[in-house]
Amino acid sequence: MSLTQLTQRQIDEYHENGFLMLDSLLDSTEVELLRDAFRRDCEVPGPHLVAEQDGSRVRAVYASHHRQREFAALIRDSRVLTPVRQLLTDDVYVYQFKINAKPAFGGEKWAWHQDFLAWRIADGLPAPRQVNIGVYLDAVTEFNGPVIFLPGSHRGGLVREDRAAGARSEQHLDPDDISLTADQLASYADRFGMVSPKGPAGSVVLFSPEIVHGSAPNMSPFPRRLLIATYNDCANLPQGPREPRPEYVVCRDSEPLAPLEGPLSGALTGVSA
Repeated sequence: MSLTQLTQRQIDEYHENGFLMLDSLLDSTEVELLRDAFRRDCEVPGPHLVAEQDGSRVRAVYASHHRQREFAALIRDSRVLTPVRQLLTDDVYVYQFKINAKPAFGGEKWAWHQDFLAWRIADGLPAPRQVNIGVYLDAVTEFNGPVIFLPGSHRGGLVREDRAAGARSEQHLDPDDISLTADQLASYADRFGMVSPKGPAGSVVLFSPEIVHGSAPNMSPFPRRLLIATYNDCANLPQGPREPRPEYVVCRDSEPLAPLEGPLSGALTGVSA
């Protein structure tokens, strides 16, 4: 399989809007491999598991690519890595990897925020030299709490500069800690509008670390599992704090990634987690 190259029109769209949708990038077999890997990883105990507020279900899982070879292959898959390198630089690594579970019948909201602010505060990232890829492990519809973007909001830099007092955790910087105020959101929504990219399982959305985004609770009977891998420029490593966050939150391996060609199922051969 040849490398997946974005067209100039797609590159321009990403830089204009702050996100780019790639429908059905992975096939149904590959999606099922990733779902199975996610189910296995939810059974691995440890601090990388983050529960919903009621404690009964998983809200997020960090660093699955360290434990499950399917995810270790995915982050190198040419269909994902090649577009990231086009948008950023040839030398990139995975800075953070998480899967937001958002289960059916009550998966919680994610407050309106910009990712880069969290990483600058918690990890000392010098610049917003990242690209997020969001892989839909389920079909995303208007019903199951899709991510909502404010297109173009990434072009104005950070909306706020600090985190709220009384943050829940030093390790997991929750979007509530850095959320926009109601007045800020109203102003930005009036200026930029709102878009929620929807699509079948296997679709991928690439989005800027500075785009304003959030999502509502999932009141539907359909889960919305979203895998988010954040790629960072290898020349843009975290500069602090003195005691860095755990490796499952902030990946230490900053060696440049090389693309793997072929379907995900075939690429698994020889790939270790």
